Parts: sequence; structure tokens; C-alpha cells
Amino acid sequence: MEQVSPLYPGYEPFSIPVGNNITIAGVRNGTGPPLLLLHGFPQTHLIWHKVAPSLVKYFTLIIPDLRGYGSSSKPTSPNPDDHTLYSKSTMATDMVSLMRSLGHPKYYICAHDRGARLAHKLCVDYPEKVEKCILLDICPTKAMFTTAKHPFALLYWHWFFLTQAAPFPEDVIAAAPAVFARKTLATPSLYDEVAYKAYAAQFEDAETVHA
Repeated sequence: MEQVSPLYPGYEPFSIPVGNNITIAGVRNGTGPPLLLLHGFPQTHLIWHKVAPSLVKYFTLIIPDLRGYGSSSKPTSPNPDDHTLYSKSTMATDMVSLMRSLGHPKYYICAHDRGARLAHKLCVDYPEKVEKCILLDICPTKAMFTTAKHPFALLYWHWFFLTQAAPFPEDVIAAAPAVFARKTLATPSLYDEVAYKAYAAQFEDAETVHA
């Protein structure tokens, strides 16, 4: 990450190797106990910009782009059926390595959506690293799929679409990235213009779409 978004004035950018040729980018600020903020799909670290001014008064904020998002690495497996590179265990290890590199052996976590699933796995795999954790907006996926009915399928259409075998989702998104962004982000007026443009731009990047 070469420069900080205007949504994070005064924050320090970072781009830190975490192993296996993966680099995690993001921003940090503050002097209190460390708080790791993890975004969901299809956002980036920018999602926290409205709450960061309140949180930074009390915490040292570490706000990364997850693997596959924003300015962080987007590895591709030689086997399209092997999703190990984006398993929640693998991505949790990214965060543990990141926080270790920044000098934080133990920390608080607040995480949303896919970031919350990652945080859940981090708590399972590395409980000694976590002071406390808040998970926002996730539900038990297996239970939801097992009991899914028509209204749920319409609301969570992207769950079913993105789990189709590659390259079908990639090809569809590449054909109309702006349309997919509007559908996925639902209500553009809710977002800061800078954040919306950053999220929408991800659907124009082939590596990000595949990730």
C-alpha cells in the first residue's frame, strides 16, 4: 500500500510479508491496546473508516486488507479445485503473522462478515492470541444451506453464485463488473464515494475476482 486513503488521515500505511510469498497491506494508528479490524465481502479495510475515529481514542488500530482483497496479495492455486490458499485457517495465520510482525503477541479483534469467519477460526486455532473478539453479521453456513428456502436464496444469491465452479463466476463478473458491484453492494448511497469506488473497482481486477 503506497499511500493512505483520504478516509484515514494521519494513519500509517503498511505492507508486511507474512510468509509463503504473501504480503498483507493496510493502515494503523493509535497508542492503546491493539485492536485488529477485519472487513468482509466485498469491502476492504476502508469499511471501518466511520468508526475508526472513535476507536482510535482507546486502541491501537490495525486495519488490513485480507488476502485476496484491496492491496494485499492475491495468490492463485495451480489446481482450480484446491481452495486451501483462501481457507479461513490459512487467512487466520496471515493475521497472526501480521500482528506478530507489528509487535502484538495478543490483541482484541472486531470482525465483520467473511472477516468474522476468519476471526472465528483464529480464535479456534490460536486462542492464546486473542484477548476478546466481537463477530459481526455471520451465521452458521452449513445450517443456513441445509434449511435454505426461496426467500433466503433470493437474499443471499451471491452465496450460491460464487460457489459455482471456476471460471463461470469470474467470466460473468468480468462481463459486467459495474452491474455486479451495484447488485452486490445493494445501496450505493450508504457508502462514502471514495469507499464505493474502491469496492467497485475490485470487480474490474481479474486477480481480485478470482480470489
